[in-house]
Amino acid sequence: MDRETAASSRFACGDRDRALFEAGIKMGTLYHQFVGIPVSVRSVSDLESVMADAIKVQPYVEDARVDIKRDSLPRGGDEYSYSSLTGEMIDAVITVRVGAARVVAEIRYDPELQYPLMYVSSISEDVPDA
Repeated sequence: MDRETAASSRFACGDRDRALFEAGIKMGTLYHQFVGIPVSVRSVSDLESVMADAIKVQPYVEDARVDIKRDSLPRGGDEYSYSSLTGEMIDAVITVRVGAARVVAEIRYDPELQYPLMYVSSISEDVPDA
C-alpha cells in the first residue's frame, strides 16, 4: 500500500472535509511557527519567501503566498531597526488540494474584530466529466 492510500484510510471523511482540515493545519503552522521571529526592512522579503516555501513542502499544498505589512516595520539601517513579527502583520493565502477538493484559506488582520483572522475564502470540487 502506498503512503497516500495508507494516510487516506485513516480519515473518516471525504476529500472536501480533509482539504478543510489540511488547510487549517497549514494556517496554524504558518501563524504559530513564525509569530515572534525578528524581521526588518532588510529581511522582510526573505522572510515572506521562507514562510511560503515552508508551507509549500507540506502535503496537499498547491500554492502559498505570504505578504508582511511593511508599514509595521521600523525604518533605519542599524541593528536596532527591527521588530518581532505579529499576526497583525501577516497577509497569507494558502491553496490546498485533496483529491477533487480545493480549499483556499487566508490569514488577514480584521480591524473590526481586532484579530488576525484565519478563514476559508473558497471551496471547490472538480466535477467529473460525463
